[in-house]
Amino acid sequence: MNGTEPKIEIFKPFAEAFELTKKILFQPFDLTKWLVTGFAAFLSGHFGGVGINFPSPFGNFQPHRADQIIRPHFGQWQPWLQITVAFFAVLVFGLIIVIMWLKARGNFIFTDCIVRNRAAIVEPWREYRKEGNSYFLFFLALILAVLVLAAIMLAIFVAIGWVGHHAREMSSTVFIGFLLFLFVFWISIGIFIAVVSYFMLPVMYRRRCRALEAFRDVTQLIARNPGSFVLFCLFRIVLILAVVMIGTIVSCATCCTAALPYIGTVILLPLFVCLRSFVLLFVRQCGPNYDVWANYTPPEFLPVLSSGPPVPPPSTSLNPPSSPPAST
Repeated sequence: MNGTEPKIEIFKPFAEAFELTKKILFQPFDLTKWLVTGFAAFLSGHFGGVGINFPSPFGNFQPHRADQIIRPHFGQWQPWLQITVAFFAVLVFGLIIVIMWLKARGNFIFTDCIVRNRAAIVEPWREYRKEGNSYFLFFLALILAVLVLAAIMLAIFVAIGWVGHHAREMSSTVFIGFLLFLFVFWISIGIFIAVVSYFMLPVMYRRRCRALEAFRDVTQLIARNPGSFVLFCLFRIVLILAVVMIGTIVSCATCCTAALPYIGTVILLPLFVCLRSFVLLFVRQCGPNYDVWANYTPPEFLPVLSSGPPVPPPSTSLNPPSSPPAST
């Protein structure tokens, strides 16, 4: 950063995110822009209101009646039971993979809508195809690695319990301590992955790089500024709790309409735009190489950052335009 450490604040980028949300969604208000941007937010994983429990149709379900119905016919169903279970397992796994892929691609679309203040789906979908696919494959590999690690730790846990049971030497204190270690370990991994994933996206959008490069860069950035990112995490938890409360209130006030997919996303769109803008504006403080507006005209209320080290050109023919496109 030109030999000087950047000053990283928490509340200033949030105030800027609030102003940016007003500019994007209300100055002027455009219903078509809301609907398109809402669809981009929906693709990125914002599915609508939260905290609503729908009434269950199985409230009067009695298990003994089901047992009377299933048991006489169980012999007929048994040959197909394993095939049915395997089919649904593959179906659910495939659906999860598709949703992950759409979310990875949608994150770049939603970010592009905010950065360039435009309502577009097809253009950013094509432009950030390589980055979106790289983001998806990285987290798919990460999830598989975490599952393998969980299986190994579970095997170790079972082995320790079996040895302690037969040797009768492992005290309850050691057992509880090991459980506490596992809990802290998994919580730490979850928080780390969540924080890194927040900031990998702006880095990939800015530099048009692959996910692994962005992961290394963000990890080093967090290691250089641990205090600022801890404060960011704490403040973001507060913001998420506030969004949950607002989403629940709005869902109740709209008779659960805001809890519907996409419809709820459009209704609560200012919250989602503000949260995403906050991440972009927070990491922007780390220097020009983290400024997603470096290749575009930033909003007038954002300070212009001094030029930093040049970013290598992307290995794709879809280079960002040097001049900002017209807003829609």
